[in-house]
Amino acid sequence: MSMHLEQSAVTVLGLGPMGRALAGAFLEAGLRTTVWNRTPGRDRDLLARGASSARSAEEAVAASPLTVICVVNYDAADAVLRRDAVAGALKGRTVVNLSADTPERARGLADWAAGHGIRYLDGAIMTPTPTIGTPSAVFLHAGPEDLYEEHRPVLEALGGTHTHLGEEIGRAAAYDIALLDIFWTAMAGYAHALAMARAEGITARELAPFAQGIGEILPPIFEQSAEETDRGSFPGDGNPLTSAVSSMAHIVHTSEAHGIDAGVMRAAEGMARRAIGRGHGADGFLRVAELLGRR
Repeated sequence: MSMHLEQSAVTVLGLGPMGRALAGAFLEAGLRTTVWNRTPGRDRDLLARGASSARSAEEAVAASPLTVICVVNYDAADAVLRRDAVAGALKGRTVVNLSADTPERARGLADWAAGHGIRYLDGAIMTPTPTIGTPSAVFLHAGPEDLYEEHRPVLEALGGTHTHLGEEIGRAAAYDIALLDIFWTAMAGYAHALAMARAEGITARELAPFAQGIGEILPPIFEQSAEETDRGSFPGDGNPLTSAVSSMAHIVHTSEAHGIDAGVMRAAEGMARRAIGRGHGADGFLRVAELLGRR
């Protein structure tokens, strides 16, 4: 991999599973990598592979023009970055924050960084730890485009695809929140489906191939509905809300007959019924997105 000499070093703060994967990918790409973690002892494998261990966070960030931080949330990131010694060592350098939190927190940390002469990019990792360093990894970035382009050769050492979403610093976190909303809502639905299936004598193994079929229905719906939703159109030709609430009611009834909490489906049914009550019974289910967005 070709990169400028001054970009050939990187620091990684945070050595949880994802942080260790990031540092490992940098090492694999031949980058001089300095690592630091609040809890000692997590860097042994990385040191054996050629990483340098810093005694403090300020020593770690001083070792490289680019610092990548990946910790559990922005409370943890603040606890590391907002100390006077660390902020002083970071002045004039770049931080890429790959920790997960809210768009508002990303904007707040960016404002703090600007006030301390620290160049700042925010980002999100959209794929699990085993994908890091492989073509399957997906990274989202937000912040000044020239700063992103300057450090892109190093960031691309992490593998996969890297997308710059724009200069508004909260956009990566906003994408992250929206996409995780899809994931965890789907997982909650799957967990509920497994409980209900088990109550009816159906094993997870028996259900799995049909569950995958349901999953395969979704990508075309996402693609087809994108332009329609953006222009405020919610066609319900194939499955209007009046039909959807009927099937939702069946799920609620069956669940509660087995003593299974149906709160998630009751919430979805309630949203659909509110849309019907506002005269949208012939529309598709995504009409509820417009209603949810109203203040």
